[in-house]
Amino acid sequence: MRGVKPTIRNAWTVWAVGLLVYLVAVFHRSSLAVAGLAAADRFDISASQLATFTMLQLVVYAGMQIPVGLLVDRFGSRSVLLCGTVILTVAQAGFALADSYAAGLAARLFVGMGDAMTFICVLRLVSSWFPTRRIPLVTQLTGTLGQLGAVLAAVPMTWALGNLGWTKAYLVAASIGLVLAVAVLVVLHDSPTRRNLRGPAMSLTTVRRSLAASWAHPGTRLGFWMHFSTQFSATALSLLWGYPFFVKGEHQSDATAGVLLTLMVLAVMAAGPVLGWLVGNHPWHRSTMVLTIVSAIVVTWTAVLAWPGHAPTPLLVVLVLVVGVGGPASMIGFDVGRTSNPPERFASASGIINQGGFIASLVLVIAIGLVLDWRTPGASTDYTPSAFRWAMATQYLIWALGLSQVYRYRQQARRVIDRRALEESTRAPA
Repeated sequence: MRGVKPTIRNAWTVWAVGLLVYLVAVFHRSSLAVAGLAAADRFDISASQLATFTMLQLVVYAGMQIPVGLLVDRFGSRSVLLCGTVILTVAQAGFALADSYAAGLAARLFVGMGDAMTFICVLRLVSSWFPTRRIPLVTQLTGTLGQLGAVLAAVPMTWALGNLGWTKAYLVAASIGLVLAVAVLVVLHDSPTRRNLRGPAMSLTTVRRSLAASWAHPGTRLGFWMHFSTQFSATALSLLWGYPFFVKGEHQSDATAGVLLTLMVLAVMAAGPVLGWLVGNHPWHRSTMVLTIVSAIVVTWTAVLAWPGHAPTPLLVVLVLVVGVGGPASMIGFDVGRTSNPPERFASASGIINQGGFIASLVLVIAIGLVLDWRTPGASTDYTPSAFRWAMATQYLIWALGLSQVYRYRQQARRVIDRRALEESTRAPA
């Protein structure tokens, strides 16, 4: 197939379409956050059963990352992104019509599957269409602007559920995918020279060797643990537990809870370009940035959970702003993976790294649900502030693991870089 003229204008156009698909995927992923209490009533389920919706979605998302990376390397971003858009549209329509717990679970499974087919595709488009010096910034912009989907899943989705009802609200959301599928077909090209790129067929042996080579590099592992440590707090709040925590745990109004979740997304959007600039100009301090940001998140959560009684609203504002920075901070892990692997392993290495934050998020979402059920009498959804403090405190275990691994693998990655620099210096002519 013929390509298109490789101008920067065409690059931004292709990126914009990919970004819109990712934005809508984030919307579908986050649409349950403000519907958690409504879902508990609709399906007559407990907190741990409610958490299973998000758990299943995250399990599928995380489990699909490596297969999707391999699919992108083999079939190109355009084909995989189109497939993901169709799956998301059908899955969200199914969730709109689901009237039983089992049907709802099946729909969220396919939401996770379609969601998994978006982000890595857009990252590959960025690396194919933009010059190297712009890739870190455009990557951050992708993650940052994509979070607008979470904004649309907060206040507007709250309004839609209240005024249109469950079925109509989710059907309207699903219909957006039809327009995006047409845009992908018409606009997207895998590269400036080809509409569809096809990589070589890979045997199971080749796949194993490629993944083993990616994982063997300490830079890939460092990227994985950076992603693991930074985003899970924001993800758990935005996907499911933020709204119930603010309403039930901190006695905020429904409107205030929606505003707090929106502020968190705005923090993501504001921090992304700044971190992209910092990474581009200070690449040797990427792990230090991550360690600093995670430490700030831990300190802020400690202040909220240790506050006697309900935390004041200004402190909750600080919480969502600081936690929100963790979202774009996770993107630093992809930049470490990009500079640690050759181009032919970029998508599969990104898939490995992208698992980190969602594995951590999955563990946290489940843990919060289990602790809430443990600390709440009977099958009630009338969670107490005390129950939420116990539940949110489970984050400290995940932070401890993630931060220790970031420190461990940054030492190993630096040794590899120093060894390569020494080898190159010894080969250089006098």
